Amino acid sequence: MMDLIRYASENGSTFTFLKPQMDTGSMLMSAFIVMLVVFGVLFLMYILISLSGKAIEGISGRIIGGKKNENPAPSSPASAPVTEQKTVTEDKGEEFSSGTLKLKGCDEKTAAMIMAIVSDNTGIPLSELVFKSIKLVDEN
Repeated sequence: MMDLIRYASENGSTFTFLKPQMDTGSMLMSAFIVMLVVFGVLFLMYILISLSGKAIEGISGRIIGGKKNENPAPSSPASAPVTEQKTVTEDKGEEFSSGTLKLKGCDEKTAAMIMAIVSDNTGIPLSELVFKSIKLVDEN
């Protein structure tokens, strides 16, 4: 059973309090253990989130970032069959396309100059800019 402590005030009302069952040392030790458990769980969550982030980064880098090497280098020249390989150079600029560009009243050469000027003035590389349409405006 819990011990009750009753205090009387000057106006005649009484206050009832529960007497603590643990001493101060036991309470501090319990608080320390609880805090240790909480920080331990937080540390484990940090490790799990870091590992899952690295795993997702590795998976997405392999899927999105580029093509897998379909013709890996042979481990030894003697075991590899002798075949004629063609070297194909890929232009990274043509790999990315941001859609179509509608030209209204101007030719491709003028549109290319406008896009180069905008890229130069803004400092943004041309590969990061997206142009939807370019329209010739009459000054009259």
